[in-house]
Amino acid sequence: MDFTPTQEQAAARELAARIFGDLSTPERLAAARTGSDAELWKALCEAGLVAAVEETGLLGLVLLLEEQGRTTAQVPFAASCVYGLLAVSAHGSAEQRERLLPAIGDGTAVVSGALRAAAVREERPGELSGTVAAVPWLRDATHVLVVDDKRRLWLVRSTDAECTPVELTAPWSAGRLTLDGTPAERLGEGVYESGVRRDGANKGRPYDDVLATARTAFAGLQAGVCAGSLTRAVEYTNTREQFGRPLAAKQGVQLRAADAYMDTEAIRVTAYEAAWRRDEGLEYASHALTAAWWASEAGQRVVHTGQHLHGGMGADLDHPVHRHFLWGRQLDAYLGCGSELLQELGELIVHGEGEGEGKGAMEA
Repeated sequence: MDFTPTQEQAAARELAARIFGDLSTPERLAAARTGSDAELWKALCEAGLVAAVEETGLLGLVLLLEEQGRTTAQVPFAASCVYGLLAVSAHGSAEQRERLLPAIGDGTAVVSGALRAAAVREERPGELSGTVAAVPWLRDATHVLVVDDKRRLWLVRSTDAECTPVELTAPWSAGRLTLDGTPAERLGEGVYESGVRRDGANKGRPYDDVLATARTAFAGLQAGVCAGSLTRAVEYTNTREQFGRPLAAKQGVQLRAADAYMDTEAIRVTAYEAAWRRDEGLEYASHALTAAWWASEAGQRVVHTGQHLHGGMGADLDHPVHRHFLWGRQLDAYLGCGSELLQELGELIVHGEGEGEGKGAMEA
């Protein structure tokens, strides 16, 4: 394994850190309320960071999402790259790739995802019905990647569906998606009919791959959220004095911060490994579940620690550290909570990773 970023990945991460740092300020975040920052999204797209993910791979995306998480920047970066760019690139038909990838890359098309929507079904050919209670970044999306009750992936235009704004604990511009005989196009129509991908590699069900990719990417986002929370806590405890000494001088504070640092590193390294394995064409389902489990279990510990180390200031809902707390708790349960992920991982280990992949591809 070699997690050393390539020159392109390192350059993209440096550029992302600069843009997020300059534009995702506490003042702008407060002004955006629960919606996305359109100016920041435009800057990211114009800088070519969304389109670059097709070349830098999932590991490159994880590196970029770390920088987003540090500032809790309110843009649909993770969703559009995972459910749009990477999903269409890996599993879309040639016509879908040619039509959608340029638009997703320049930001004129934004894709959100509803991958936990077993209630959605195909009632008539090419028409979906069902309701998804909360889809993050739906208010920003031009398309939604939806899974039906048979685990098939469909692209739905948001203008064809009923999208009602809802509020989550984190400001993710979410909405309720209602489908009622809504027209949809199957992702990769005809590509998997023979059980073989367009590039000749048998990768199993598109749904399984996209879900594992999403879990890995959002684990990277959680690593950034945790790192940002811990950075704020360290800065605060080094400047806040009690009885003439900085809070950071107290052993209890140091131990809490050290534990949070180790948890953050565990999230980061497991996300890196899962992303690297996907980019290398290796089996990575169990590694994605491992990264997601760390992001859930350790992530909530870190953001609680960040808020706790701020003392009374941590109880201020307007304090920047509270945003990290909200993001961390939302990511804790997004795409599966810790106990659910652990059960999936156990079942995967028992049955063997990769077992039945060809059969899954044939059925997709």
